[in-house]
Amino acid sequence: MSCQDSKSIIWEENFEGTELNESFWNYQLGDGCPDLCGWGNNERQIYTRENAKLQNGNLIITATKKGDVYKSTRITTKDKIEFQYGTIEVKAKLPTGQGLWPAVWMLGSDIDEIGWPDCGEIDILEYVGKEPHTIYTSLHTRDSHGNTINSKKTVNYSIEEGFHIYKCIWTAEKIEFYLDDQLVYTFFPEIKNDQTWPFNKPFYIIINLAIGGNFGGPEVDDSIFPKEFEIDYIKIWQ
Repeated sequence: MSCQDSKSIIWEENFEGTELNESFWNYQLGDGCPDLCGWGNNERQIYTRENAKLQNGNLIITATKKGDVYKSTRITTKDKIEFQYGTIEVKAKLPTGQGLWPAVWMLGSDIDEIGWPDCGEIDILEYVGKEPHTIYTSLHTRDSHGNTINSKKTVNYSIEEGFHIYKCIWTAEKIEFYLDDQLVYTFFPEIKNDQTWPFNKPFYIIINLAIGGNFGGPEVDDSIFPKEFEIDYIKIWQ
């Protein structure tokens, strides 16, 4: 029996229609300045509304370069769709090329009050074009001091081909990550406190396509643009 059968969907986004549903989603715009220039990672892109569109039931985020300006899109469910524990499933198709950094991830809803990394971060999917065939699933906590020590790299030689399913099962005890229904990483700290386990509170979802930066770059292949990151759906069960 799958989790879909035994549990109920509390939220799903199938990206139907012609415009993003802003009762679910916020656009984060600009370059992060003045508070978080380069979005905290020396990223090159400016985030806009125009670099995202809905087409044939998919969200398509397009990374572009015109002159010296890189553009992309970042959206979040902050203050709109926040939840504690559950199964989060995403069906996505990756963009490829040196310098691209697509991600589906989550942050603790108290980030404005206590900051990062104390709020906690759950990275369901990260991919960097400079490292083909590799998916990152990671956690950030105070204990890791912002370094990704709680992380797993999964090699899959067909990951760039078509759509794949990325899933996270988050409970009060552990967080499991799946790629195409195969378990790839389990985070299960023996001692759970504010340093190691900031995952006992609501989180919200972020989808973005970064360019360059500390992780995605620093080199960017300017010949690749435009490139598309496609999301078919997001579903949450509890």
